[in-house]
Amino acid sequence: MASFEIRGGYPLKGELTAQGAKNEALQIISATLLTCEKVTIGNVPEILDVIRLIELIEKLGVEVAKTGEGRYEFRACNLNPEYLLSDDFRARAANLRGSVMIIGPLLARFGKAYMPKPGGDKIGRRRLDTHFTGFIKLGARFEYDVRQDFYRVEGKDLKGCYMLLDEASVTGTANIVMAAVLAKGTTTIYNAACEPYLQQLCKMLNRMGARISGVGSNLLTIEGVESLGGTEHMVLPDMIEIGSFIGMAAMTESEITIKNVSYDNLGIIPDAFSRLGIKLERRGDDIFIPSQSHYEIETYIDGSIMIIADAIWPGLTPDLLSVFLVVATQAKGSVLIHQKMFESRLFFVDKLMDMGAQIILCDPHRATVIGLNKQFRLRGTNMVSPDIRAGVALLIAAMSAEGTSVINNIDQIDRGYQRIDERLNAIGARIKRIA
Repeated sequence: MASFEIRGGYPLKGELTAQGAKNEALQIISATLLTCEKVTIGNVPEILDVIRLIELIEKLGVEVAKTGEGRYEFRACNLNPEYLLSDDFRARAANLRGSVMIIGPLLARFGKAYMPKPGGDKIGRRRLDTHFTGFIKLGARFEYDVRQDFYRVEGKDLKGCYMLLDEASVTGTANIVMAAVLAKGTTTIYNAACEPYLQQLCKMLNRMGARISGVGSNLLTIEGVESLGGTEHMVLPDMIEIGSFIGMAAMTESEITIKNVSYDNLGIIPDAFSRLGIKLERRGDDIFIPSQSHYEIETYIDGSIMIIADAIWPGLTPDLLSVFLVVATQAKGSVLIHQKMFESRLFFVDKLMDMGAQIILCDPHRATVIGLNKQFRLRGTNMVSPDIRAGVALLIAAMSAEGTSVINNIDQIDRGYQRIDERLNAIGARIKRIA
């Protein structure tokens, strides 16, 4: 199990360029299964989860060619759906949460898809009901083998329908959209997710010949087509990594510029960091963060404590709350972090408390952070990364702490952040990867 050894207290200075968006890439790569024609994708993040998905669809029969840094060509002509019943598939898919995204395309194209219960972060319940309820409404038959944790969904003649999603699930919406594009008739999805990554998927599918309207809203209308063709697509910069870099700059008193952030697709993320007192400046499509010795959390107009909570888009993405929480530990003032979606995502705060952070874990969803105003720096310690986002939050804490910290289980960080140690060391960090 690999680890990071981090010497804290070193400010960074220079430029960073965000990788391609992990969550978008998993959807876009899965969508290549919908056509036999060539699909070219650029700005693909070469992180563990994406690499595992590419390897998985290669085993399924997709021809994959890497044509440049982060650029891949996919041809899904000679697929073998029977591979889905193999032990090799079960082992690979069970270790990858993103494997669930191939169900919709396979159901649309071949009328069947099989899937073991997918893996991923241990952050609480991550139910798949929205996905399968949508497939059932399109006319598919669904079975779940409780003993083997194995899902089966079959349906040769999917038919469009109206559906109201029980939650605005990003992956659920994407999966249903990919199934509906080849269904007969019109599908209307209300309470659909509308994150930029879902918009990107819909735009790509439309370039392939799909007929999706309402893109960017919570009401999608999909007119089924007979087949889809090839296309080229460029993945957006990863907003979660951009937010992580903003928080990292504030905690380490660093002056950095984040290049080519696709600012208009960041939503309220910059404003949310401003509420913590963090200064940042838009320069074209870049973000400049100056070195800040102190930053102060805002209060509400009546002076009451600020609450930072996740919400469906265009609200604040839940993937950044771990970063907001760790950044607040060195701010002036207090804040309540409310993680509504996952009941285990805040449990990493015990590691921050071991480092000297003042945090009250109110319940599985809420934590109150009393900022130290950098009067007392965090202390280096040994810890374990429990999931992707908590892992990078702990990395930020370690980079700002006094002394040396060790983070074990960094495969969790590598799942979502591409060569993060190399990129940060290039601008002044002191991170050593230990095999």
